[in-house]
Amino acid sequence: MCRWITKTESPQILTSRSFITSLGSPLFEYGNRTVSRLALGMVLFLFITTFNGMFSGIVEDMATVVSVVKSKGNVDFTLRCGFSSELKIDQSVAHNGVCLTVVEIVGETYTVTAMRETLERSNLGLLQVGDHVNVERSMMMNGRLDGHIVQGHVDQTARCVDMRDADGSTYFTFAYESSPEMVRRGYFTVDKGSVTVNGVSLTVCEPREDRFTVAIIPYTREHTNFKTIDIGSVVNIEFDILGKYIARLQSLQHKG
Repeated sequence: MCRWITKTESPQILTSRSFITSLGSPLFEYGNRTVSRLALGMVLFLFITTFNGMFSGIVEDMATVVSVVKSKGNVDFTLRCGFSSELKIDQSVAHNGVCLTVVEIVGETYTVTAMRETLERSNLGLLQVGDHVNVERSMMMNGRLDGHIVQGHVDQTARCVDMRDADGSTYFTFAYESSPEMVRRGYFTVDKGSVTVNGVSLTVCEPREDRFTVAIIPYTREHTNFKTIDIGSVVNIEFDILGKYIARLQSLQHKG
């Protein structure tokens, strides 16, 4: 018997038989083998239940950058937020959607280190003292998944190219670099699918080849750094991990 985390009121208890039945139908053919929902589901199940640094894209707080210190190719960021005193060394915290490890805690502040690759792939290298950063601690696997599965592994940056009123809410359009190879790796969005922008789990509308639009309600804009985003702002984006797995499996199918 296994416990499967869902978006229902409580976790669902599934027997092995019912779990296999629900996932056993074919997804597609790969060479002489059938890749089923069971295979994909088991991979995701093991991934979810064994990975500690997992997030939901529901921002807990906005941290304030109090210090930026360069150390060779790395940068140490010291920040302050409402849950700083609850953190522990080695704990994972998402910063604008980037998973970073707490390396020092002093009073009401904590420090994380971003390496060169992280700085080049995200907008963290643009941070200055006084900036606000969306932060989320890794989720506990005994509760609701209110957003979607977020790894905290930012894929690339995007730039805000349009903002328009939506009768109280706001539509933001973000453009990003795209290519056939990136699409094959799962770097794309789909209508009503999920995407993470600066660590915020959002639903896509109007997806295009190299851009997508999201609608931000007033509460989200007020309680995240979306309130500082304007046309030209650079944000971090993480594409949906489920789409990446499916894209990868399909690419293997074509090779087979």
